[in-house]
Amino acid sequence: MPLIPEEPQIHESAQGPRATPATGRTASTPRPVPGPRTAAMPRPGRPGPGPARPAPPAQRPHPAPVRPKAAVPENRSAPQLQLIPAPADGALAAADEAVDLLLDSGRAPGDILVLTTGEQHPWATHELSFGEAAYWAQHEAGDDVFFAGAAAADRVKPRPVVIIAVNGAVDDAATRALATARRTAGALLIVCGDPQPVNAVLGAGV
Repeated sequence: MPLIPEEPQIHESAQGPRATPATGRTASTPRPVPGPRTAAMPRPGRPGPGPARPAPPAQRPHPAPVRPKAAVPENRSAPQLQLIPAPADGALAAADEAVDLLLDSGRAPGDILVLTTGEQHPWATHELSFGEAAYWAQHEAGDDVFFAGAAAADRVKPRPVVIIAVNGAVDDAATRALATARRTAGALLIVCGDPQPVNAVLGAGV
C-alpha cells in the first residue's frame, strides 16, 4: 500500500505576532511632569535669603579736641636779703650763729645751705675726709644743714635759706659765689661779711 506523505502542520504560537520596531528609531523615554512650585522653594542658581545682619553700632559722639593751655611763666620773687656785718675772719662765726637762730625759730635743718667764699667750714672739711661720694650724698638726702665752698657753689641744689660767709677776699670767685647764692636761695639770703665790698658786689646786679 503506498505511503501518503503527511502535510506539514503549522503550530501557531500562543502569543500574537511580534511587532518589529522600525530600523533607526529608539523608544522615547517618558518625561516627568513637573509639579507646582511652592513659594518657599528657591530657584536653582540663586541662593536663598541668608540670616539677618545685625544693625551697625551707633556712632559715639567725638569730644571736641582740647587745646593745650599756654604755659604760665612762674612768678618767682627774689629772696629776701639780709646782711650781717662781720669781718672776713669772723664771717664763719656769724654764719654759725645765723644757723642757730634759724633752727631755734623752727626752720628745718634741711632748708639751710651755708656757702663759704674762703676757707672751708670745719664741718665740710670733716665730712670730705670720708670721701666726696659720702659728702655729696648728704647733700642729696637734704635732711640736714649742708656746708659747701665757693668752688662747689654751682653743684649745690636750691634750698629755702642760703647763708653765705664772705670769709676771704671779695674776688671773682666770691662774686660768682654771691651770684649763685642769690639764685639758689628760695626765700631768704643771708650774707655775712664786710658790708662795703659786699654791697658793692650786690649793687652791681649780682
